[in-house]
Amino acid sequence: MLKIGVLASGRGTNLQAIIEACKEGKINGEISAVVSDNENAFALERARKNGINAYFSEAKDKKKHEEEIDKIMQENDVELIVGAGYMRILSSWFINKWYGKIINIHPALLPSFKGMDGQGDALTYGVKISGCTTHFMDEKPDHGPIILQAAVKVLQDDDRESLAKRILKVEHQILPRSIDLFEQKRLVIEGRRVRILPGDSWMNEAFPDVLYSEGF
Repeated sequence: MLKIGVLASGRGTNLQAIIEACKEGKINGEISAVVSDNENAFALERARKNGINAYFSEAKDKKKHEEEIDKIMQENDVELIVGAGYMRILSSWFINKWYGKIINIHPALLPSFKGMDGQGDALTYGVKISGCTTHFMDEKPDHGPIILQAAVKVLQDDDRESLAKRILKVEHQILPRSIDLFEQKRLVIEGRRVRILPGDSWMNEAFPDVLYSEGF
């Protein structure tokens, strides 16, 4: 059973999606620890309600903060770290230590619209299709090898809230699936590409108006 550690800064809806996927047996794993840089993050409350070790780590001192995260993950036997709405950039030291064992979800189709507001930036630019991406983290923000993507139509009357809401529903699918693929040892990093080995599919859960990349 895969031991998962989650980094989150806010509401923790992606955390909740992972919790439910583990409980339903869709992921052969369990969340061992949730760490937040925000003492009031609802993600920590979600963790406590589900009997998961929850930690607040002060982030004023970046080096100390990351050393504390590393220690927590090791003490909880974590094998995969998941960024689920964690709003800080991790250092090269941390990334290199966990490379290949740390993934992230981003609310845009990378490499487009990196940064804090992928949904708003997509609307401002006027794209007709947006979506979400899971990827292995590397030393650059929103840059590492891509695991899964899903494309969501941008509607004529969308505002940031409505677009973000539709993208979030799909985030709740591709992030747990990415963890599942990792647990099955079906993700092979080949330079900038991630090859997904053959196996089962979650396409029976696909939304009809969303385009999913191969491997979902």
